[in-house]
Amino acid sequence: MHALPIRAVLAVAAATAFAACAPRKPVTAPSPASDPRNRLKAGLFDAAEYTSNLKVVAKAVSPKGFLGETNSDLAFTGNYVIQGNYNGPVVWDISNPSAPKLVVAYECPASQNDVSVYKNLMFMSAEAMNGLVDCKPGGVKDVVSKDRVRGVRIFDITNIREPKLVANVQTCRGSHTHTVLEDPKDKDNVYIYVSGSSGIRPAGELAECVAAPSGDANSSRLRIEIIKVPLANPAAAAVVGRANIFAGLGAAVSHGASPADKAEMDAAKAKGAFTIMIPAMNEEMVLPNQFVKPVLDSIVKARGATTATAADTAAARPVVTALVTRMLAAQGMDKPPAVATTVSEGSQCHDITVYPALGLAGGACEGHGILLDISNPVAPVRLDAAADSNFAYWHSATFNNDGTKLLFSDEWGGGGSPKCRPLDKPEWGANAIFSIVNKKLVFQSYYKIPTYQTTNENCVAHNGSLIPIPGRDVMVQSWYQGGISVFDWTDGAHPKEIASFDRGPVDSTRMEMGGSWSVYWYNGNIVSSEIARGMDVAQLVPSEFISQNEIDAANTVKWDYLNAQGQPKISWPPSFALAKAYTDQLERKGCVAPAKIGDIRAKIAGAEKATGGARNAALAALVTDVEGSRSCDPAKVDLLKKALQDLQALAM
Repeated sequence: MHALPIRAVLAVAAATAFAACAPRKPVTAPSPASDPRNRLKAGLFDAAEYTSNLKVVAKAVSPKGFLGETNSDLAFTGNYVIQGNYNGPVVWDISNPSAPKLVVAYECPASQNDVSVYKNLMFMSAEAMNGLVDCKPGGVKDVVSKDRVRGVRIFDITNIREPKLVANVQTCRGSHTHTVLEDPKDKDNVYIYVSGSSGIRPAGELAECVAAPSGDANSSRLRIEIIKVPLANPAAAAVVGRANIFAGLGAAVSHGASPADKAEMDAAKAKGAFTIMIPAMNEEMVLPNQFVKPVLDSIVKARGATTATAADTAAARPVVTALVTRMLAAQGMDKPPAVATTVSEGSQCHDITVYPALGLAGGACEGHGILLDISNPVAPVRLDAAADSNFAYWHSATFNNDGTKLLFSDEWGGGGSPKCRPLDKPEWGANAIFSIVNKKLVFQSYYKIPTYQTTNENCVAHNGSLIPIPGRDVMVQSWYQGGISVFDWTDGAHPKEIASFDRGPVDSTRMEMGGSWSVYWYNGNIVSSEIARGMDVAQLVPSEFISQNEIDAANTVKWDYLNAQGQPKISWPPSFALAKAYTDQLERKGCVAPAKIGDIRAKIAGAEKATGGARNAALAALVTDVEGSRSCDPAKVDLLKKALQDLQALAM
């Protein structure tokens, strides 16, 4: 999630001024207009729900002191889920996924408090002005203070019930998010790529921060700060590099208001809302009440009345407009921007997903999607970059498992706005899927959830991860109050939703923040961080899109820990479920005769029942037999043969 700059500016200004393939039919709808998710009953805890091809097995409610604070990102270690929260990390035990147990809620206020793990270490981002170096509440009142932390906190979680703060690594633009990089060539350290979106800190607070133009070697602009964490002494973690991956990029391109935005603006004006045009953004917005109320109250009071009339409102409009115009001028936002030809000096990455096994990273960097070579972790090199006028804010990135595709999400509206309305374009606030060809990004298609959400539901593409369905690219992704969506992007040009879970709006009368911040697959469970309520746990169920065998094969993948932005290479242990899954995929493709599919299944079942030499002989014969189906899908047949051969090796 990212804050909209103009809203931040106006908020500060206001404060200053005023203080086996199942045969059943899919239950996903064929088009957004008829999708049953469109009109669900509202409620924070009692909203109507809709599920398609998965089941929700648990809904955990945030503990006291954390409920009502924003829940953010997730990390996993052992049987534990670590959930970020603006008041500190919350740890859940999901040994029994149907009954998560609260382990600890550790008070340590800041935002976004995104979390990640490595063995006995936990890392947490801090960017807000209220973070104290000792994790205590109360905030920091001074504009410049050595007591403030804006960077990455490091905890020892050897005893996960009692996290111990061992270091605060300060960075020049804070840490909105961060990424843990495990370099396969360096077993003594881990590295952290820091994505900070705040302004550059004053030198009085952090001496190495320099607000000079990005061309200056010492500048803090356009830099990814890189932290090295010695595993033997994490307290000695420090910034060891500042990489400029933006140099030479052109200006970002984007789009203006959507037809839905324009319609809502017209409706607001018809109801008498106060609006202002922001010249620097060429965008009109409805003014928050804190700008209007003091002016209107003073006019009413001046004539000795208590209730505003139409004349009072008319008299207030030019006064409010003049007040806000002066505020915009003070921020340099009262004039149209010059036509830019190069990347903005304020640019930064929002999220960086690293794929250490391939030496690659995907940087979702506000105005660009960037492919990086990270073979040298302290000196990442840009291989390619993409810009797209349909994208407003490049937010996060996910590789497919073989590293031939890269998906970027667009957080149009900053995560706090309704962007899945009927008049919103399906290319806006969506995912963009690219093939990686000779280390270059080649656009394939967009994917957006095939449903409409109301104007009271913040909805846009957000965080997700791969589900290890063998032989396919399947991903689960959060869409805030658009719920969670599971989609297949094996064919990058034609992604398709195959499962979903959604709830009605938090509030039926106004926009209230809520929904899924992030959702990731971990050891058989789909875990969603619900912003306003707590945490949901779901599991896939078989459908015509995913067979039980594919689910069983996915569930053989077990991780000791997971950070979704540190993408692991997925490998499947030998299992009969794996061979059956590939057989189901050949059947789904429709180019192997049903009788032949039945024969392959029968022989796999026979081999599974056999033992020792008999099993080995049956598997060897089956490897030869399936070769006859090669013309259907050579790559899939090879995967099936390898799965059978791996089982054969186990039987020896």
